[in-house]
Amino acid sequence: MKTIIEPFKIKSVEPIKFTTKEQRELILQEAGYNPFLIHAEDVLIDLLTDSGTSAMSSKQWAGMMEGDESYAGAKSFFRFEKTTRELTGFKFIIPTHQGRAAEKILFSILGGAGKYFPNNTHFDTTRANIEYSGAEAFDFLTELGKDTSAIADFKGDMDLVALEKFIKEKGPENIPLVMITVTNNAGGGQPVSMGNIRKTKEIASRYGIPFFLDACRFAENAFFIKKREKGYADKSVREIVKEMFSYADGCTMSAKKDALVNMGGFLAMNDSDLAMKARNILIVTEGFPTYGGLAGRDLEAIAQGLDEILDEHYLQYRIRSVEYLGEKLTDAGVPILQPPGGHAIYIDAKRFLPDIPPHEFPGQAIVCELYKVGGIRGVEIGSVMFGKTDKKSGKFIPPPLELVRLAIPRRVYTQSHIDYVVECVIEVFANRKKLKGYAFTYEAPMLRHFTARFKPITK
Repeated sequence: MKTIIEPFKIKSVEPIKFTTKEQRELILQEAGYNPFLIHAEDVLIDLLTDSGTSAMSSKQWAGMMEGDESYAGAKSFFRFEKTTRELTGFKFIIPTHQGRAAEKILFSILGGAGKYFPNNTHFDTTRANIEYSGAEAFDFLTELGKDTSAIADFKGDMDLVALEKFIKEKGPENIPLVMITVTNNAGGGQPVSMGNIRKTKEIASRYGIPFFLDACRFAENAFFIKKREKGYADKSVREIVKEMFSYADGCTMSAKKDALVNMGGFLAMNDSDLAMKARNILIVTEGFPTYGGLAGRDLEAIAQGLDEILDEHYLQYRIRSVEYLGEKLTDAGVPILQPPGGHAIYIDAKRFLPDIPPHEFPGQAIVCELYKVGGIRGVEIGSVMFGKTDKKSGKFIPPPLELVRLAIPRRVYTQSHIDYVVECVIEVFANRKKLKGYAFTYEAPMLRHFTARFKPITK
């Protein structure tokens, strides 16, 4: 099998700043040992997130020059609306400046004390917006999905038995929405099968509960369905995407992922009453309904990106390039969540650093060392991001998984960059017994991982 090459040519480049290990140690110390607080110019390979970090195409840049910046009724909005509506099938398309703004609007309407929101796995901003409303977020990842070493096709699936049991226990009247995140980001970027999406919809409908998708990586999920699920090999990704959305009553979307743009998102639905309420909040918080916190040029870029993301040559390259990184690390004995996901490789911090307990944040130890060794910025997805302290007992409650995510920006890095990442991760792994845990010196009450500061534990 021939090498899968990048399905694009490089037309513009940006220089990378090189630093020494000694310089990086000082930079990390000044940032409170939190990679979020490191200046981007001091990062060599930035794998913090794949959100908003894509390289846009020449057609997207050309579209931005045609952006209509009229306050109301801009033609760029109507192109965006048409493209999004044709792809998703939803009647009401509400632009927002990014995905978390769509979540904020949705859960401000549906949330509140005494309400419960089930998901396969909520990611950080989704959970935060639910909890900020006074409601509670619950995850129902299958047991297979929690096993980082298991090889299976759809480890992002919703646990259907647990979901239905939860609905009966809490009462459908207290569950305004059932949601599935595709792909399952906090669960290792693992895809969700079409069968699981369909059955989740059937359960929600049985109890009269609306069903939404968190659709940030819908195209990557559709490509996995094409490759892995029986009956879909001969269908186009566009056809699979349309079927996925056909089971949902609406979606939230960060266009900063699978729409290949640096800023933008939308909220979409079929319920006219909910759409009216959402637009009322939109006007107060984001902007007029035909721009929603975005410039006309952003709407043009999103519309073009939603078309480009369905290119199956691109998706094959995208999935294979992440798989390549996973294979190289696995061959070197580095424990990762298997199989590789669509947008990132997730290092299993529990198996990487078994002697560092969750409350000392083994994932944080890995991301700090990766930056020191190679100037690589990753992100902890474990007890820093999702761990909690029980208010009554004071006991620390870790999440099921302790991961370090290396998220690959779209159309940004080449194979030689990825080979460099492999070398650095292997070096950190080889010296893993020297690593120590970390403790908070500051943590915010919500989404603490963004602004927290740490100190190394010396003992």
